[in-house]
Amino acid sequence: MIFSQRLRITHLLHSLPFTLLLFLLALNGTLRVALLAYTGTVQVPLPDWPLVLAKGGWFDLVVASALLAPVLIYEAMLPNRWRAARLHRWLRAAWLCASVALLLFGAVSEFTFWIEFSNRLNFIALDYLIYTSEVIGNIRESYPVGAILTVIGVAAVLTSWTMMQWMTRAPAARLSLRQRSALLVAALALPATLLSVASVEQMEGRNNAYADELSGNGLFTLAAAARRNELDYMKFYKTLPPDTVRTTLTGLGIKRQPSLEMQRLGPGSDSAAPPRYFARTPKNLVLVSVESLSASFVGSYGSTANLTPNLDALARDGLRFEQVYATGTRTVRGLEALSLGTPPVPGQAIVRRPGNDHLTTLGEVLEHQGYDTFFFYGGYGYFDNMNAYFSANDYRVVDRTDIPPERIMFENVWGVADEALFDNVVEQLDRQAGSSRPFFAHVMTTSNHRPYTYPDGRIDIPSPGGRKGAVKYSDYAIGKFIRDAQTRPWFKDTLFVFVADHCASVAGKSRLPVRHYRIPLVMYSPGNLKSGVYQPMISQIDIVPSLVRALGQRGGDLFFGHSFFEDEAAPERAFISNYQELGYLRNNKLTVLLPKRHVQAFDIDPATLEATPAAIDPTLLNEAIAYYQSASTDFRSGLLRAPFYRKAAR
Repeated sequence: MIFSQRLRITHLLHSLPFTLLLFLLALNGTLRVALLAYTGTVQVPLPDWPLVLAKGGWFDLVVASALLAPVLIYEAMLPNRWRAARLHRWLRAAWLCASVALLLFGAVSEFTFWIEFSNRLNFIALDYLIYTSEVIGNIRESYPVGAILTVIGVAAVLTSWTMMQWMTRAPAARLSLRQRSALLVAALALPATLLSVASVEQMEGRNNAYADELSGNGLFTLAAAARRNELDYMKFYKTLPPDTVRTTLTGLGIKRQPSLEMQRLGPGSDSAAPPRYFARTPKNLVLVSVESLSASFVGSYGSTANLTPNLDALARDGLRFEQVYATGTRTVRGLEALSLGTPPVPGQAIVRRPGNDHLTTLGEVLEHQGYDTFFFYGGYGYFDNMNAYFSANDYRVVDRTDIPPERIMFENVWGVADEALFDNVVEQLDRQAGSSRPFFAHVMTTSNHRPYTYPDGRIDIPSPGGRKGAVKYSDYAIGKFIRDAQTRPWFKDTLFVFVADHCASVAGKSRLPVRHYRIPLVMYSPGNLKSGVYQPMISQIDIVPSLVRALGQRGGDLFFGHSFFEDEAAPERAFISNYQELGYLRNNKLTVLLPKRHVQAFDIDPATLEATPAAIDPTLLNEAIAYYQSASTDFRSGLLRAPFYRKAAR
């Protein structure tokens, strides 16, 4: 009897499912310790490590139950006569080696993802699975892929060989019908039970975003992101009655007029005098959204690294905005804010969603007032649905495919060098300037992005120069663009706006680290715009109605933002978010709306922008809900569509 029990225990310990379970737990545990060591004890103090490892072990076990389910089914269905067969042993060894290699590759991918984003796999990783050409190209240009794959391959062979040796220490067992049934029940019941109990919210609890993220498991967070990629605000977040939402927004000075017919926005400028800061109303507008340009990189915002001499000169001679905050962490969020002027909706950005045609965008409003509107991009505009979104909203799209090859002095997987992009912009605007119609051009750059490569000989940092080199090259291209534009007749009538789409990194101890959402905003138009510094806090969504007003056009009251050129009484507030946490910053307090109708609040130190937990302010909570609820429901109901098209659709 004792011998029989020992034999069963031996078979269990040396079985394929148990061996794989040990490997999975060891691999994920090692990865977690490596990420903790890489992040450092400053960000995650040593006293937090035991809880991080304990929580992580729980999530690793949950994921292992799902990954091992096919293995348990395989063991249950395998005929006894095949178990000791040589052919089966070779096939199982090959399958095991491939599986181990895939798991090791996943661990390496998670580590590189953490280096870039300081997050477990999330909705960004989901997007990367869609745009494989750009992502694989980026990886190949950024990392020694051949060497990494070779190491993974060797490690997989050695690991799987060791596992096979371990499993052969026990003789092949013949499974009874009861044992097979038990394996099948375990294959179904274990993952179903554990997955129903586990949730990403269990990662939280330390008031430290680094610790919370490292408590998770990448595959688990990736699956959670897939489920939450498009969150229904009304289902997952705290809400208010519609009448309360309208009253609250009206009290905040939001003048959106959905009943305004677009026909009223015909050609011709508003008769009002130029707004403050302007000596003369500019005719044309060039809006440049610079990839990943954190305010901390820019000299006029306090940097001492001398990376942005050209942008600093424009800031000195133009109008610089001291406190500007991006709405999100991705380019599509920046494009959403700079075209729609709406608070970010939870889940995927509107740029990526179906039903996003003929919305009340900056291009749509200006096009109906006689402007030729453009969207220029240095990469392939199918990425992130940019071409489809902008072309469906009355922008003429000009992307990488429209730039003659002989004009491209350098390119990488993300796009042409910024100077090639700007050269094409100047050429296209030269053609446009021959007509009597004013123009609006939205330009999206790409060079300030990993792999941080650019043409040689432009700056004093050789390519690839890391983030610093990419920032300095982007600044070089901006300077060249302005110098080229100054030789054109249309320059004197044009307002140039330079703003980041988002920051380079949003990693911090809080989920929404305010200082990592601060971006530069510089407006430049000699002879039209007075130089100075605008001190009040503004949101990225305020730029759209402000530019409408700067051009002397109508329609600024169609947006959620307010014009900082005329609405002096508007409250200072900003919106910052990731794909599920929605932040509302006002009066040095950050109110955060989360799924499952949870709410958090933080006091923000005005000097350091660091956050400390605080009591929830009911008034600020209602304001946050009113903004975010209205933005989400208006898109779903069609109220974000341009009024002219809403009428035509009825």
